[in-house]
Amino acid sequence: MSDFRIRGSEDLAHGGFLTLSRVAVEGPESESITRHVVHHPGAVVVVPVDDDRRHILLVRQWRVAADRELLEVVAGKRDVEHEPPEETARRELAEEIGKVAGHLVPLCEFYNSPGFCDEYSHLYCALDLDDTAERHPVRTEEAAMTVERIAIDDVDDLIATREIVDAKSIIGLQLTRRYLLGEYRGLRS
Repeated sequence: MSDFRIRGSEDLAHGGFLTLSRVAVEGPESESITRHVVHHPGAVVVVPVDDDRRHILLVRQWRVAADRELLEVVAGKRDVEHEPPEETARRELAEEIGKVAGHLVPLCEFYNSPGFCDEYSHLYCALDLDDTAERHPVRTEEAAMTVERIAIDDVDDLIATREIVDAKSIIGLQLTRRYLLGEYRGLRS
């Protein structure tokens, strides 16, 4: 049990799907602490595995915060109210790479950066892929992204050479490889 208690919160700014709040906290010695928190609707992360189970499908897209193109796994915001994470994962697969997963394996859940943001992600391995009618990009960046088929055996080199640098992709690719090798079973109920 934590000795910290949230005593109040004030929204300072809203920007699209994010809200910045000032949070009043009472510490273990009854001291008052102020923290700033970015509220995020949450996300899904999906690692699409090709039918040969030796390749994965990644997307290359420009990211404004990094001001560069990044090679990433499929991901998206949980911005549809009451939509279960698995449905969000299926929607993002169709939007970004035009695929439907026959089977989604929940691998893990994680906070992306809990020091300042409450974004919580659900990570899946997508197996038994089938084509949909077409990709359904929602944003300009998605329309410009490319899909790349990468050998799972090349993942370590892509990380070591900084070709893959975002945390969700590194976590997802490492856990997917371990799952496919039978070294990791995924989330337990």
